[in-house]
Parts: sequence; structure tokens; C-alpha cells
Amino acid sequence: MELAYDYPLLSMFWTMLWFFLWIMWFILLFRIIGDIIRDDELSGWGKTGWMVFVILLPFLGVFVYVIARGKSMGHREIAHARAQQAEFDAYIKKTAGESATTSSADELAKLSDMRARGDITDEEFRRAKAVVLGEARTPGGAGATPVSTPR
Repeated sequence: MELAYDYPLLSMFWTMLWFFLWIMWFILLFRIIGDIIRDDELSGWGKTGWMVFVILLPFLGVFVYVIARGKSMGHREIAHARAQQAEFDAYIKKTAGESATTSSADELAKLSDMRARGDITDEEFRRAKAVVLGEARTPGGAGATPVSTPR
């Protein structure tokens, strides 16, 4: 290590390397603790045993955990990410698709309730009904579809 003190840049390199390894060690430790807590296959006693092992003997505990459960740790991480993505997709579909998933029967029922309450007139109801059913006329008359009116 005397060589490092003869060259200040090399000393800075060694300091940065040890600092980086120290930070990576804590990241690995916290990921393992998170994996122990999130694992549904482990019983409470199993989780407690691994936590005690990892906390009391951190270097040995982490290395043994990575050797014993490292492969399944990756599978659990992927499954967790897929579950989060599925929840997010379901939320987006529910939030964005609410207006798109209403059927014309639902729209007609809402219009009928509005007319019964007196919120819209009969003429407004007929125009809205035509729009819901896709029977609206195009302006200009050419290629227009007739609006059906109930009698």
C-alpha cells in the first residue's frame, strides 16, 4: 500500500474502490433482507432464522443466503415485478377504460333516468339516443342516415 501513498491519484482510486464496495455491500444486504421479508414460501421461523443469521453474522449470512437461495431470489424478483406490472395495467385499464366500456344500453338507461328526472327534454333525449345508437345525421344531407323517432 506504500505505492498508493506515493501517487495521490492511486490513493484516491483505492479510496473510491473501497467506498464503492462498501455501498454495494449495503445494497446487497438490504436486498437480501427485503427478499427474506417478501418470500411467501418461508415460514415465520424460517424468516426469523435467516434474519438472525444475516444480521448477527452479516458476511457469512449473506454469502450463505446467496448460495442457498440466490437463484430463487431472482425468480421471486421477476414474479414480483410481473405482479406489479399486472396491477398497474389493470389500474390503467380500469381508470382509462371506464367511459369506453359502458355499453349503449347503459348509456340509454342513464338518458332515460335523466329524462324521467326532467333534466333533459324529450327532444334532447331523442338526439342523445340517436348519437348513442350511431344514427346521427351527417351535416349536408348527402349520405345521411335517417334518425329514427319513436311513435
